[in-house]
Amino acid sequence: MRVLVACEESQTVCKAFRALGHEAFSADLQPCSGAHPEWHIQGDATAILEDGWDLMIAHPPCTYLSNAGARHLFPGGELNEERYQKGLEGRALFMKFWNAPIPKVCVENPVPSSIFHLPTHDQLIQPFYFGQPFQKKTLLWLRGLRPLCATDNLGTGEPMALNANGNGWGSSGGKQRQKNRSKTFSGIAEAMAIQWGTNWVPTLELRG
Repeated sequence: MRVLVACEESQTVCKAFRALGHEAFSADLQPCSGAHPEWHIQGDATAILEDGWDLMIAHPPCTYLSNAGARHLFPGGELNEERYQKGLEGRALFMKFWNAPIPKVCVENPVPSSIFHLPTHDQLIQPFYFGQPFQKKTLLWLRGLRPLCATDNLGTGEPMALNANGNGWGSSGGKQRQKNRSKTFSGIAEAMAIQWGTNWVPTLELRG
């Protein structure tokens, strides 16, 4: 199966599919940090949507779409026009991926601000559903794919925060923090590869 992992520089999802024998490629404007540049397409992922992919998993930037940043839209009670326009650009990119001419599509993002009117998501997942003890609420929009099933549900997880040494996912750190927090957890990537890339038989699907 030909798999495109759009807006991924870490190659976490790409490598999970490669481990199962799929022809998977990450694509991002940045060079990859996953040690396999031969599996990475550096450039605009929307330019290759018609290149014969069977499955796409897209992680479009969420900075201006996320509900977490919604407070910046109305500083002092007035609409921040510049931020709103960037949010509209983010929505347009999201919809390019969602409407891509690819049979199976997953678009991943955090909870979006309602002002941008994204389609209704199909699933809500957490890293702790897949054996990793963290909280990071993530929504999936799915077309031609089953919702994921939990692989090792821990019941709960820790908020992603900096420890005393400044390591980890953090609440400060600028662009590096943002980059770290955007990476897909390996447990989720492995679940995607196994459940969407093999003849795996579903058990109890996660909804939300």
